[in-house]
Amino acid sequence: MLALVKYQKGEGNVELRQVEEPRCLAGQVKIEIAFCGVCGTDLHVMHDTFRNFPPVTLGHEFSGTIVESGTGVDRMRAGDQVAVLPASAVHCGKCSYCRMGKFIFCPSRRGMGHGVNGGFTNYVVVREDQCYHIPDGWTLEEASLCEPFSAAVQAVSELTSLRLGDIALVSGPGPIGLMCLKLLVAAGIKTLVAGPIEDTARLDAAKRIGAAGIVNVSDPNWMEQVRDYTQGELVDVAFECAGHPASVNNCLEAVRPLGRYTQVGICGQKVNIQLDAVFYKMLEVRGSVCYSEQTWHRMMRILNQGSVRLADLITTRLPLTDWKKGFDLCMDKQAVKVLITPQPQV
Repeated sequence: MLALVKYQKGEGNVELRQVEEPRCLAGQVKIEIAFCGVCGTDLHVMHDTFRNFPPVTLGHEFSGTIVESGTGVDRMRAGDQVAVLPASAVHCGKCSYCRMGKFIFCPSRRGMGHGVNGGFTNYVVVREDQCYHIPDGWTLEEASLCEPFSAAVQAVSELTSLRLGDIALVSGPGPIGLMCLKLLVAAGIKTLVAGPIEDTARLDAAKRIGAAGIVNVSDPNWMEQVRDYTQGELVDVAFECAGHPASVNNCLEAVRPLGRYTQVGICGQKVNIQLDAVFYKMLEVRGSVCYSEQTWHRMMRILNQGSVRLADLITTRLPLTDWKKGFDLCMDKQAVKVLITPQPQV
């Protein structure tokens, strides 16, 4: 079958290759991939700024249909449509972090798409516990966004203290930033979205979703925009979703004293920050990496309640053979969410 493979370490080194179809073992299910989203992490893996273990098939934001189950599987059956929690593909289950339910910090952990084979292909095999039934009324397209949405759920709904009446800033109107915005809007939090002029299409999407204001950081006087929206008080909480050094420092500047800052985006590089901004403002600073199983259960409750939908974030659908176009669209910020669908098996 055809797969998009990072075949060796270093910049680039990604191409379509023929790989062996995986076998379904005990406790596993085999999934026929319907859609797999292009994520910033895929770009980081391609550029070797995110740890990876080649040769490995890229892609971790996917949905599909179960076509086979191994012995010992009792909750999932052939024909079930599922989204998959990919980050726990390998973890020890015994360390203090695994016992806390925080598998993301397990020293042995490897996730799909960078540590073990992922979803830019026809079939994958995963453990049964990694699978979540798609909510009623959801398509496989929309369900492929469950993985990035869970990262937004952790950042907004689990790790950051929010109160009605707060004003929030989301910096970086990419898919994760817009998902954070959706959650904040659903929670009744007045939210500003910041981005550069080249992010016009994504900033327009933020307006449609319900942003209370758009901050153009390409304007040298962008802080005046923030002050106008907040009556000079600055924002109560900032979510840095761009993973860009300038965005990090902008957020630290835009947050009021005693405010809150949550790092959601991956920078993939050293960032020089004005640490005194944290000190003098006495900011509460959090990092939000990935998610936990608890997050996925919370996310599924959110989806089943119908307060947030994700389909409007999907702007581009491409066959696997056009993966480079999809990656370029994301690099150039010309799309919100790009979905790749596999070619018929070769």
